Amino acid sequence: MLDAIDKQLLKAVADLEQIPQGAYNIRKNGQLESRKVTANINIVANARKSGIDITVAPGTVNESIHIPVILNKANLLDIVENRFFIGENSDVTIVAGCGIHCGSDKPEGHAGIHEFYLEKGSRIRYVEKHYAAGPGSGKRTLNPVTKVYLAENAHVEMDLVQIGGVDKAERKNEAELGPGSSMLITEKVMTDGKQRAVSNNKIILRGKGSRAELISRSVIKGSSKQDFFGSIDAYAQSYGHLECDAIIMDKGTNETVPALRSFHPDAELTHEAAIGKIANAQLMKLMSLGLEYDEAVSRIIQGFLQ
Repeated sequence: MLDAIDKQLLKAVADLEQIPQGAYNIRKNGQLESRKVTANINIVANARKSGIDITVAPGTVNESIHIPVILNKANLLDIVENRFFIGENSDVTIVAGCGIHCGSDKPEGHAGIHEFYLEKGSRIRYVEKHYAAGPGSGKRTLNPVTKVYLAENAHVEMDLVQIGGVDKAERKNEAELGPGSSMLITEKVMTDGKQRAVSNNKIILRGKGSRAELISRSVIKGSSKQDFFGSIDAYAQSYGHLECDAIIMDKGTNETVPALRSFHPDAELTHEAAIGKIANAQLMKLMSLGLEYDEAVSRIIQGFLQ
């Protein structure tokens, strides 16, 4: 049974104010809370009983799948392994994410391992938000893993967001692209206090005409630290781009390491990286329009993470 705190977490990580339409699987404190399937989308416990397998029938369009996880149990490290099988020429939206409410001095954490297998011509939009809150002092950890395998002419867009309250996060993204397939990953992370976040990314352009773009936006406040490691390896005529920008405030620190490797003469790989503070000119302009200093900083950060 979902209580008020559960509903707040679902709102934060999945924009849900009520039970969603379409297929869904809601997990609470390591157990199934509720599930619904549709004629075109099936959800079953996997053979290892460690997560779920989601199968989308070929040709399925304009349907959504919600798979949020919520935690409010002390001393729980919830590990789940989910697999997604996306049929040919389908086009669906998947909304995931994890919300933690810590009410004690005991740790709470979640590690979600997601594998995506996209068949020929299929498309998905994947949204994953991470959030932690609560009055407790226990350590909150979130360690997501995504592995994506794209067949010919498949396409995936991934919007990955860490919106606050997470003490330690280690993200791992891996992808392998077939001929004519494409991928766009947008990652947005904000840390504060003594929080720590690491993002490891490896993209392999295996097929001719494949394209991948990874855009990372980081805001590092307090004494927090964020590290970004991204690599693109090209084995065919293909295009890849890495873009990683960080705003550092207070005593925050950041390490950004992009890597491009070409194993084909017709591969085109590019990267951009920038680390710096908020420009004084931006602050002065907003403050001249009547905003207080904190309001101006907040407005700039919001724009940067959009």
